[in-house]
Amino acid sequence: MRTEIDLGIVLVSANTPCYFYSMNEIYKRIRERARKIVARFPTQEFYTDFQPAVDQSQRFFQTNPIVSKVHAFVAASIGENLGHGLDHAVKVTLDAGTLMFIEGRQNGYSEPYVQRRVLLAQCAGLLHDILRSQQSHAEKGARFAKETLESYACFEAEEITDVANAISNHEAFKTLVEIKTPQGALVSDCLYDADKFRWGPDNFTHTVWDMLMISQTPIQTFFSLYPKGIKSLAKIKETFRTKTGKIYGPKFIDTGLSIGAELYEVIRTEFAEYMPAASVETERQEA
Repeated sequence: MRTEIDLGIVLVSANTPCYFYSMNEIYKRIRERARKIVARFPTQEFYTDFQPAVDQSQRFFQTNPIVSKVHAFVAASIGENLGHGLDHAVKVTLDAGTLMFIEGRQNGYSEPYVQRRVLLAQCAGLLHDILRSQQSHAEKGARFAKETLESYACFEAEEITDVANAISNHEAFKTLVEIKTPQGALVSDCLYDADKFRWGPDNFTHTVWDMLMISQTPIQTFFSLYPKGIKSLAKIKETFRTKTGKIYGPKFIDTGLSIGAELYEVIRTEFAEYMPAASVETERQEA
């Protein structure tokens, strides 16, 4: 007798390999294959070409008492957040700080002013996805960040506005909030570029899999949408905003595209039994 078992993916026959794996176990297997692919790629040039600024941002993050306070607050509040939890926030924070060190000095800011703007960029990085699980998370997150930083009594009103505007503007392909000063715009641009750097290798080591497992997206849905998702990733290359981001951001995305293409071949061969029949038939016809 043919037995069907509901694993939270689709109803599958007990005589198929899917019988032995839960949905999340399959995602974890694919994630491990993805991480092995990512490990073969070299470190992004951004981190090697700007090593001193990378190190400075790291030290600032570790030693600045205000950043430490915001970090502790976010760590206690953010949770998994649809794959955009604390690990994601910290990576964005460090790169936003690095970009501000680079761009601020190129703009001729005094060193004390650079340090102050790094503080704002890192606070924006920590708080930018604090409400990621909600609809209109950028807009709501901006208001939440404004209220949070107002309680700290160590920021000027204009500084809080700069952080809030940066969070409002960190989504791709959205209408931007108008920012009245170039200094405020730079905080926003540093946050945006640091966040979109994550669309490179990080997508395939953490973000995608966390989002899929938390949202419980069916395996076949993921496989059917994967090719379209990879194509949409390329559109991000044209959206970077800082001078540095415009040079190095597309390199992050190109690496992500290469990883994504290689991973898709792995999915087609090693995980073919889970692919939707329509996708398999389409590939046969295209071949």
